[in-house]
Amino acid sequence: MQNYPKKGYLSSDFRVFHLHDEKLRTIPFHYHDFHKIILFLGGDVDYIIEGNSYHLQPDDIVFVAAGEIHRPVFGGDGEKTPYERIVIYIAPDFLQRLDERAKLAKCFAAAREQGRVMHQLPNRSHDLLFHMDKLEKTAHGEGFANGLYTEILFIEFLILLNRSIEDHELESLDTVSYDPKIQQVLRYINEHLADDLTIATLANQVFLSRYYLMKRFKADTGYSLHAYIRSKRLLFARDLLRTETSIQEISRASGFRDYSTFSRAFRTLFHCSPKEWRAEHVPQSAAFSSRSSSF
Repeated sequence: MQNYPKKGYLSSDFRVFHLHDEKLRTIPFHYHDFHKIILFLGGDVDYIIEGNSYHLQPDDIVFVAAGEIHRPVFGGDGEKTPYERIVIYIAPDFLQRLDERAKLAKCFAAAREQGRVMHQLPNRSHDLLFHMDKLEKTAHGEGFANGLYTEILFIEFLILLNRSIEDHELESLDTVSYDPKIQQVLRYINEHLADDLTIATLANQVFLSRYYLMKRFKADTGYSLHAYIRSKRLLFARDLLRTETSIQEISRASGFRDYSTFSRAFRTLFHCSPKEWRAEHVPQSAAFSSRSSSF
């Protein structure tokens, strides 16, 4: 896990920033516990998400779901073209609370299927830049009921964003580059987290040598295969902790052969035991069956 750090934290339902970086530095691969939406405004930037590299153009919208490995890569003329963008951090729990009324997280599912970077088409119904800019200014403003007004604008923006995707007013980029073999491995890993994912098994899936696969995978994702698999298993386990599944069953479903190994790995990443995480983040866990509280 030391190869793939978690960055940042979110202590509220969402936060909005307008960022303008003139002194650019190398940013390593990392992930967040929260979702991130970026409206790219300017710069010479390639954005890498889960092994896919996108060359950004102004008004592109970048979707990074919680747990997805990513980093921006700056071009050679970064000194002349600062990196400017509006960024929204979103707590997954907040979207889950809204889920019964509106599936506002659908945009992240669509981004995984269609492309994690989308471009706004001309003659669109909604000017997402206008709404995002208004949201950012309000979030840092003052006035009567400003917090409530900011939340209303945020929900409005997510509704309009999802409508834009459903109405085909956003299109995925044609400039994405990736290694098809590595993408096949990534899909296989995420679809078989409970299975025995040895390097030999993965290499056989894509007809590559183990050495070449390990080298290519690290170059494309910033992760070793072992670190990527373990991190994805633990993130999957964390999501299962929100359900009534017993912790012992979650350990097995996440690909860990024994509970003690799972518990140690979970504590290393999240700095608490699975039981402690569930108690803190899932208030209704006291109503879970007794088998889920036995660990």
